[in-house]
Amino acid sequence: MDVNDKFNLIKEVGEEIITEDDLKKLLKEKKNIVAYDGFEPSGRIHIAQAILRSININKMTKAGVKFKMLVADWHAWANNKMGGDLDKIQTVGKYFIEVWKASGMDLKNVEFIWVSDLVKDEDYWKVVMDVARANTVNRIIRTSQIMGRSEKETLSAAQILYPCMQAADIFYLSADICQLGMDQRKVNVLAREVGHKIGYYKPVIISHHMLMGLSAPPKSNLDSVERSIEMKMSKSKPDTAIFMDDSSDEIKRKISKAYCPAAQVEENPILEYCKYIIFEKFDSIKIERPEKFGGNLEIKSYDDLLKEFKKGLHPIDLKNAVSNLIDEIIKPVRDHFEKDKKAKELLKTVKGFEVTR
Repeated sequence: MDVNDKFNLIKEVGEEIITEDDLKKLLKEKKNIVAYDGFEPSGRIHIAQAILRSININKMTKAGVKFKMLVADWHAWANNKMGGDLDKIQTVGKYFIEVWKASGMDLKNVEFIWVSDLVKDEDYWKVVMDVARANTVNRIIRTSQIMGRSEKETLSAAQILYPCMQAADIFYLSADICQLGMDQRKVNVLAREVGHKIGYYKPVIISHHMLMGLSAPPKSNLDSVERSIEMKMSKSKPDTAIFMDDSSDEIKRKISKAYCPAAQVEENPILEYCKYIIFEKFDSIKIERPEKFGGNLEIKSYDDLLKEFKKGLHPIDLKNAVSNLIDEIIKPVRDHFEKDKKAKELLKTVKGFEVTR
């Protein structure tokens, strides 16, 4: 690929890129580019964290970027996930890695890194201190969204430390690109702001789209970024998320009750599944329906799907097709957790944990 091809492929991942000029410059001038993402291990993993994450990472690695996946066990500990039990958090982290291994991720270009290994190095804490010293408490609190928290909440001292650690992760890992979700942009912007002040650099921020939950969007007057975060898929609302161990029947039940108003293409989670997952995995969507309702239909692009949906494609017919295709995507992961003894035991253990906010 030439630089333009790489840029255009990466742009498919980024709903927002800060900045496009910086990305182009990076692609032109650096040979071994590193991107990173981090995940708090905090319960069962859903389709956005597994399949969508794999799709985006594979585009990045196809463009020649090496990827570092940070298993943020200490961040989850600081954020009181799994009741603040680090052993449980680390068990969930192992389960996450098993899911990613079975999700079609380009593992030869992905390195899994545990924060519990980073914190053993004194140099890591020096970077954390550099970030902390360069910011006020109020500036750090304004990034609380990255933890799934509100600025209005009372944060623990550990949660104040969390954004300092996350910004430090970028520099400690020598990540050129922060490739996380839109909900993490505030701390990435903070890292760009302080990078040169503390002797580092400005990382490029490539923020990917947050997949909607299956319920109706809330009524609010938030800006587009805040609204997309409010609507994102959440494991705290299990009926609005497709989990990687969901059975065929569970997938069908959740999809069948999902929000999908006829002819409405905005803020429609079923159409989002089609755009961000199904058309990334399949060449077409085959709609099966009786002749009296138009007969079978093969839709070969997302744009064509929007046209058909606006023309009257019934939500039930679309949901039936989507259920089958999502089930087909998830089946290899289910099979892995059924056939592999280690993975099966991990899933059983994780299912027994109480998920805390």
